Amino acid sequence: MTYQEMMENAKLSMGLYCKACPVCDGRACKNQIPGPGAKGVGDTAIRNYKKWQEIRVNMDTICDGGEADTSVNLFGKEFKMPFFAGPVGAVNLHYSDRYDDVSYNNVLVSACAGAGIAAFTGDGVNAKVMEAATEAIRENDGCGIPTVKPWNLDTVREKMELVKKSGAFAVAMDIDAAGLPFLKNMNPPAGSKNVQELSEIVKMAGRPFIVKGVMTAKGARKAKEAGADAIIVSNHGGRVLDQCPATAEVLEEIVKEVNGSMKILVDGGIRSGTDIFKALALGADGVLICRPFVVAVYGGGEEGVKLYIDKLGAELKDAMQMCGAHSVSEITRDMVRYYQD
Repeated sequence: MTYQEMMENAKLSMGLYCKACPVCDGRACKNQIPGPGAKGVGDTAIRNYKKWQEIRVNMDTICDGGEADTSVNLFGKEFKMPFFAGPVGAVNLHYSDRYDDVSYNNVLVSACAGAGIAAFTGDGVNAKVMEAATEAIRENDGCGIPTVKPWNLDTVREKMELVKKSGAFAVAMDIDAAGLPFLKNMNPPAGSKNVQELSEIVKMAGRPFIVKGVMTAKGARKAKEAGADAIIVSNHGGRVLDQCPATAEVLEEIVKEVNGSMKILVDGGIRSGTDIFKALALGADGVLICRPFVVAVYGGGEEGVKLYIDKLGAELKDAMQMCGAHSVSEITRDMVRYYQD
């Protein structure tokens, strides 16, 4: 199967909502929910993509030659690439019933582990989603990151027991999911967590803890105070709050605030290896990509995921070689610049 064939297959299997666009820039689905759209007028997902395109890379080939090394280390675990598959939930509702969350995570976790990266898995109201996701991670020697919703503390404690059994090398909480309707309506209450509550959850985890959904320097300080080992700069793909800034717009101020005290990942509209290069140049340690991995699974299963990972990796290596970076650590701020038409 070629990458183009995978994309064509995806168009036939994605249902009514996702169009499997050549570039997932948010314009076709806009505010389509159910579906992969964003909240309100739907412009946050579009802005996420657009702002990465306003950053340009500075070519410099007056340098030593040689292959580019894209490997990174996260919490003592080596990965071939500095990007990860982001968590997604309710795929049968938002895409099509060709997959449900259980079968989707089974494919994604295995394919990513086989390709030398890791998948973040989603969570849901159905307890079987987390049970199956953590089992898939266990079967792949802990190479995956379960992402727990900000439930009430008793429910989080139950989920953490599954995480521990999976042997996952890290765990995440998408704190920004507090804006999802099904969490807002729960009893006992679920959603936003203060620093003390988040600190208790970090202790429950018993492994490196990642807070997903940080969009301000202030939020990064609070995540650090709670004991988080890493944060993900994310606005949940625009799905929880309308009129957010793009992640590319806030990344540098958060990097400056953290000052190396935590790992920083970023998501939101990153669609190519060149975009990954830009995020690393702005100070991120790695990136997450979500919606295009859904397309890859629907278009080609494990083979589709590998095709997409290979495509991103080749693009990243090319950008590194053409800008004079032979390793991820050599990607620096002066290799990119902001540009507006």
